[in-house]
Formats: sequence, C-alpha cells, structure tokens
Amino acid sequence: MSIDARPFVKWVGGKGQLLNEIQKIYSAGLGTKWTKYAEPFVGGGAVLFNVLNKYYLKDVYISDLNYELIITYRIIRDSVEKLVKRLKQLQKEFIPLSTENRKIFYYEKRGQFNILKSNITQIYSSLDLDLVELASLFIFLNKTCFNGLYRVNQSGEHNVPMGSYKNPKICDSDNLFSVSSKLQDVQMVCGDYQQSRDFIDSETFVYFDPPYRPISETSSFASYTQDGFNDAQQQKLADFINEINDLDALIIASNSDPNNINSDDHFFERLYASYCIKHVDATRMINCNSSARGCIKELLVTNANRFF
Repeated sequence: MSIDARPFVKWVGGKGQLLNEIQKIYSAGLGTKWTKYAEPFVGGGAVLFNVLNKYYLKDVYISDLNYELIITYRIIRDSVEKLVKRLKQLQKEFIPLSTENRKIFYYEKRGQFNILKSNITQIYSSLDLDLVELASLFIFLNKTCFNGLYRVNQSGEHNVPMGSYKNPKICDSDNLFSVSSKLQDVQMVCGDYQQSRDFIDSETFVYFDPPYRPISETSSFASYTQDGFNDAQQQKLADFINEINDLDALIIASNSDPNNINSDDHFFERLYASYCIKHVDATRMINCNSSARGCIKELLVTNANRFF
C-alpha cells in the first residue's frame, strides 16, 4: 500500500503548518483550470508534496538555488535504491555509538560533505557515486544536526553542530520510495526563480516561498545559501510576480508579517497593493531564545480573487 509523500528533510521556514490555508486558495481550480504546477523556491517541498499527493498534473517544475538540495531531489527521483542503501549503512554505523563517538562520526561526515560541496561543479553533470554520497550526507546531516537546520558560512560550508537526538530516523525508506514515485516526471532546475518564466503560462499554479524578510535581527531565514535576500530582491521578486500575473497564472506567495514587530511597517502591503493579502497563524522561532517560540502571523499573497 502506497503512502503519501512528505518532505524528506526539515527545512527552515517549512510550510507544513500553512498547508490548510494554502490549499484553501488553490483547491478550487487545481487539476482543472490549472493543470501545471511550479515552485521556484522548493526547499523542503511541503506544498509540492501536498499537491502531488492530491492532484494529477500534466507538468510540474521545481527549482532552488541550493545545489545540494536539488541534487538530492534528483538522486531520490533517479537513484533511490542506491540512496536508501547508503543511508541504511550510515544509520547502522551512527546509532550504536556513544555521544562522544557520534560527535567524531558527525564532524567527519560533515567534513566529507563540505569537500564534495566544494567540487560540486565538477560532479554535478553526472549521476555517479559521488552524487549519491553527497545526497546521503545531505540527508544524514539534516537528520542529526542541531534543530535539523541547513546553514552555511560565508565560504559556503555547512557549519551546523551536531544535535542531541537519541534515535534519529536517518533512513525513512518508505517515505523516500514514495517521494521517488511522485517525482518521476518533475522537472528540476538548480537556479534562480526567473528561470521558471518559460514554464509558466495561464494553466499554471505557482507557489513562491522565498527567503523571508527578517522580522528581527536574529531571524534571517536566508542562511541556507551564501546569498542574502534583501528588500531590493523582494522588490525584484514582486516585479516578476506582476509579470506572471499578466499571464493569468494562479499565484500564491508567502512571507513574514512585519506587523509582528512593527505595526507601522507596511512593506508588503505596498509591494503587493493589487493582490489579496491574508494574515495567517504560524508557530516560529522569532529569535535565538527558545522561549520565544510561539504563534506569530505570516503573509499569504495571492491573485486568486481574480478567478474565484
């Protein structure tokens, strides 16, 4: 019996909590009026898998600037058996170790991952053992690092310390096989969101989940790449969204709600003045203090009011 596919990694700003609100917007026309789906900032893919589990679509496109992430999506799609075998081996080696030996093992694997990352332009063009190893280490680190974060330093190196999970599920083979099945016909691109332009037309539902605009000095969600995403880039994205709005594509975009911190900050209201903006509840860590985890507002921007 097949199971629904779900994200295979934890991702900063993942949209699992917002799926119901997002689905309320797109469910009326997806699979009928809109038969294509594009997600140019795919990340962990919570919305992607929600869509793939529920609808038959003729074309699906995902992209992200994170090479390692897109490589992992491709390996799951094309070489899932090899990936599962390697993850089972890593799990078998890691779980029985003492805490100190786990640390040694973790930092050794993190170092190997960073070496593979540094050679990514040389190995990216072919599906060989190096790419399977890179994907397996990507998942291993996500399952065993602190808080399941993916963060890189200015040199592009993964620098998250080991977490304290007692029995992390490094290899969720059932989910990986289900994800692989759902991804078989999905186009995957490592690149900027603007590369999706040729895919998008009036039959496309597009979901944008860019790096969020920080709502405090410690809450920048852009740390999964070396590049930030400042207000000028938020404006550039809005210009692109306006462009595809003219194509009659269905659009949903998510972002932080500045009003959590400053009720006079109307940045997104100005940026998306002609769109419907919904303020929705989410539970996020809004600063480095774990006691500050709680319910805050996020924004869903959509042009669905044009169609329904």
